[in-house]
Amino acid sequence: MTETVLVAGTASHVGKSTLAAGLCRLLARRGVSVAPFKAQNMSNNARVALAPDGTWGEIGVSQYVQSRAARVVPTTDVNPVLLKPRGDGESQLIVHGEAVANVSAGGYYDDHWSVARRAAEESHERLAADHDVIVAEGAGSIAEINLHDRDLANVETARFADADIVIAVDIERGGAFASLYGTLELLPDDLRERVAGAIITKFRGDPSLLTSGIEELEARTGVPILGVVPHDDPGLPAEDSVSVPELNANESRPVGDDVPAGRSVTIAVPRLPRISNFTDLEPLSSEPGVRVEYVPLEADLTDADAVIVPGTKNTVDDLQALVDAGFDDHLRAFEGPIVGLCGGYQLLGERLENAALESTRDVDTVEGVGLLPVETRFSPEKRVERVSRSVSGDGPFDIAGAVTGYEIRMGRTTLTAPAPQPFGPESCASGLVVGTYLHGLFENDCVREAFLASVFESASVLPPRSQADDEGSPYDRAASLLETHVDIGPVGF
Repeated sequence: MTETVLVAGTASHVGKSTLAAGLCRLLARRGVSVAPFKAQNMSNNARVALAPDGTWGEIGVSQYVQSRAARVVPTTDVNPVLLKPRGDGESQLIVHGEAVANVSAGGYYDDHWSVARRAAEESHERLAADHDVIVAEGAGSIAEINLHDRDLANVETARFADADIVIAVDIERGGAFASLYGTLELLPDDLRERVAGAIITKFRGDPSLLTSGIEELEARTGVPILGVVPHDDPGLPAEDSVSVPELNANESRPVGDDVPAGRSVTIAVPRLPRISNFTDLEPLSSEPGVRVEYVPLEADLTDADAVIVPGTKNTVDDLQALVDAGFDDHLRAFEGPIVGLCGGYQLLGERLENAALESTRDVDTVEGVGLLPVETRFSPEKRVERVSRSVSGDGPFDIAGAVTGYEIRMGRTTLTAPAPQPFGPESCASGLVVGTYLHGLFENDCVREAFLASVFESASVLPPRSQADDEGSPYDRAASLLETHVDIGPVGF
């Protein structure tokens, strides 16, 4: 029989995704047929995967990453239910990769809960038929007692999958022992019996300092602490915007390395209220000498060497927020490279038509920033597909060849005047400004290198020499964290 282990947590952002990815890679390295699973996810960071009917669909980025860690092809079965927040308490509901409705929280539970649960159980059954182990990831806290009758990612998964449970608790936040003790006390009795152990994450310092606390907690609860994982980011893509600075924060947060400021360039990313697929930026932030800074919409671009306008789950309302803050003026005055990705591409154009379909407001036509000679018309149809594109050397991309990526978007974008289309149909370039629907663009080495060469040249900065990664892939680093610091024997491995 297929074994399922559920990596649950005492809260959001406690390291569940990293532990699940690490366990997937660790088991794969040992020759185990393993697959990830998350019954229900809420994230605007999505990737494209194959659905059961052979079409393309959407899944959360963490399950895409975990599939790669497990060395299996990502399918929508690894994340059968995805909720993509779009503002004003409403989310787009994705089931088996397909958008089926825009729902409020109450509407989801009243009208779609049974369909979602059935989809999750069907997907788990298909995965179990093909694999020896399923590593399931929970969502948020497993101890939300107000949701225990409808907690698909935690409670229902543990039950229909007959799963062993491992609970992650983040010690960096403080109160880790109390959080874990309280979580165990609030679990339903049948789930409490399934808990095989707990893992303390994000610890800095000498683990021996925790010994007395661990011993007392184990004595009080009977639940073993399987390990203490040090605070070490293996470099996996982030699941959601918890890892991005708060909207309109007083300071942006740089992501980069120790290359001196004088040898570095700064790429500014406007912190849109409904930002999505910001993982598109992570390949850039891992490059030496590159600072990716999420800036509040009230900020200017004085210190920026390039700007990337990211995707958004609500193009029209985020465009309005950008205009209200005056950031559109800063974009029009900026003289360096600008790249718009998906929704960011749409809002850089001249106008948005049929705009109510991509807004919580009743509007028809909205004027864009006007940096690209394009207009976008929204329609109910959604394009979800992996694509390959031929590239021409226009704008800040001095390359030619082919690139791969994926599209997740509503709307069709057309030229309003002749202009280069560096990434094929429905892309556009004007001077140093480029727009494209291609997510995953900077995962292509040739694109990333050409863009950064343009940014360094525009900033009159000599690029630092690229450094090879001697520590293996992020998946292997996550696996090594578990192999070194966690005893996974109690969960049957």
